[in-house]
Amino acid sequence: MVLNPVISKLAGKLVVLASASPRRLEILSNAGLRFEVVPSWFKETLDKGLFKAPHEYAVETAKQKALEVARRMPFKHLKTPDIVIGADTIVTVDGMILEKPVDKNDAYRMLSSLSGKEHSVFTGVAIVLCHEKENDEVDYQLVDFYEETKVKFADLSENMLWEYINSGEPMDKAGGYGIQALGGMLVEYVHGDFLNVVGFPLNHFCKQLDCIYNRCISISDQESASGLLTHNGTPTTSTLTQPPHDLPAQSGPRPNSPSPNNTHHTQNSSTTSPAHKVKRRSNESEVDESSWTLVNSLSKHAGDRKVRDSENSALPLMTSRGHVMKLNVTEHEDSELQEDLQRIVDLMDGFRASKALFTASKMCVFDLLQSRPRLDAAQVAQEIKASVKGTECLLEACVSLGLLKSKERTCQKPVFENTDLATRYLLSDAPFSLRGYIQHCNEAVWPLFSHLESAVREGVNQREKAFGKTSKDMFQDTFYSSQEVQLRFMNAMDSIAKVTGKAVATAFDLSSFKTACDLGGCTGAMAYEFTKAHPELSVTVFDLPTVVDMSEQFHPLHTDNRVSFVAGDFFKDELPKVDLYILARILHDWSDDKVHILLSKIADACTAGCGILLSEIFLDEDRRGPSRGLLQALSMSEGKQRSATEYSLLLKSHGFITAHVRHTDNLLDAMLCIKDVQCS
Repeated sequence: MVLNPVISKLAGKLVVLASASPRRLEILSNAGLRFEVVPSWFKETLDKGLFKAPHEYAVETAKQKALEVARRMPFKHLKTPDIVIGADTIVTVDGMILEKPVDKNDAYRMLSSLSGKEHSVFTGVAIVLCHEKENDEVDYQLVDFYEETKVKFADLSENMLWEYINSGEPMDKAGGYGIQALGGMLVEYVHGDFLNVVGFPLNHFCKQLDCIYNRCISISDQESASGLLTHNGTPTTSTLTQPPHDLPAQSGPRPNSPSPNNTHHTQNSSTTSPAHKVKRRSNESEVDESSWTLVNSLSKHAGDRKVRDSENSALPLMTSRGHVMKLNVTEHEDSELQEDLQRIVDLMDGFRASKALFTASKMCVFDLLQSRPRLDAAQVAQEIKASVKGTECLLEACVSLGLLKSKERTCQKPVFENTDLATRYLLSDAPFSLRGYIQHCNEAVWPLFSHLESAVREGVNQREKAFGKTSKDMFQDTFYSSQEVQLRFMNAMDSIAKVTGKAVATAFDLSSFKTACDLGGCTGAMAYEFTKAHPELSVTVFDLPTVVDMSEQFHPLHTDNRVSFVAGDFFKDELPKVDLYILARILHDWSDDKVHILLSKIADACTAGCGILLSEIFLDEDRRGPSRGLLQALSMSEGKQRSATEYSLLLKSHGFITAHVRHTDNLLDAMLCIKDVQCS
């Protein structure tokens, strides 16, 4: 079975792999499939105990991964895919599901449980087919299945176990081993699809594509009140455990789902909403051991609104009207135009909103209204030493932005007070205050972007035009200038570290690391979050002498003695010897040459099993977002923004294997990489 019979059908279609796994990417690429990679944001937190069989858990996880990408892309990427492929691989032994180990001890537990035993490798696969409609909705159909392969391990000695674990290879692989690499030495035999153990059952996948595009029989227009029919004609009325519009953290098995047939998982289901019942249709004949799952229609947010000339017209097509209010054609067109217009206007007015925030913050409006709430415009103007007219306009603008709220007083002018948003992030003394970073944006970033046209034409940073500086090194400009400029920059870094620190510090289990070094850790705010999250960890902050000298002004009242400061230049000086190096918002600032110098120094300081915890804005694999990272790149600094895969390959070139990638839902994402034993 090869992909050739369906390649022509897929030509010109947008095929998306909802996985960052390099092994799945390689398997599908070698098969000749052209696709984009958009890693799923679905958090793999389903409760394993709710599933009757291991393969059900793998299939459900694959389905949720694929659905998350399918419904996110029209909104975040401004384009609708034709096909989204999701997959999840698990290893099972003695009734236990083994996924990727979180640390070395977890890897030891997994591998020792496999020693001398036969175990099963299951890969659940979900194929989501997306159909754009004339009314600007998207219909989704889903095929899911699984493949099982039996694998037998040899009896493994303690030395062999730990030698393999210390290689770093187990950390990003289900069951803690990679059969296609060093882990192959642990295996006595394989019964079944070898590629399934690697991470993707290519043969079974090809059969499904052949069914979808070459041999499936179109659905009857007759509707069955008794529910959907399975491939053998047996009616079932199972429902999705999680509607695609709202995916909670846990999901259970689908009640009344048909029993698995060998290694093929067959499921039919539909969704309902309180306001709209779903109409179900039935197949009149067998559909090659496949069945279709209905997923709610979504209104398309933006992008190409033309309906594709789909070759899927013969496929069974079912539509749910739940969750989305429907408009007639004229109303819909008017609404679409209004949405598009508002989007453009919001983009045009974005600079005004930013400057209103910057100005209100600089003039301490939020601090004033926190200490003395319910002041009117004249009273605020007197306190901030500004005109009444100008102050009134600024306050009203902040109300429109959701930063302030106004209340009418009887026979008097309205009074103003902070919203919860302002109280949380805009006060000088708020625990998660962004005021330092806002000031930095106003004083250092805004002037650069006022020369954006020149920056785009010339492809270089406009620091000289904005500030009269000739140096190409932003940090040289900062730390060899006035103390005021230095403190402003450190305040900005401290603000971001306090907001992002907990999410980064808790992204992974770091119990196997006892010492860490936060390179360029500035005020130590990030380091303190790491020591709070990991009681056994001590962290050294390594930064320039000027930064270390001034960092005392930022230390918390009760200084954690597990955080220490060492002065030095990480490009020139010897690095502290530790188990883990933290690089938070570092690599994107520097040129490729300097990045390689820094990573080479870290690699030289590391032994096998040591790690790098990288925290940056990870761009989408197709570089369509997030917009914050791409807009930041417009500053034309010597560095660059990268995707998770690009960072992974960069670190791999210095001997570090990516163990985990985490999208934190905060301002920064995180990646944990382990030093490869072969590079030690």
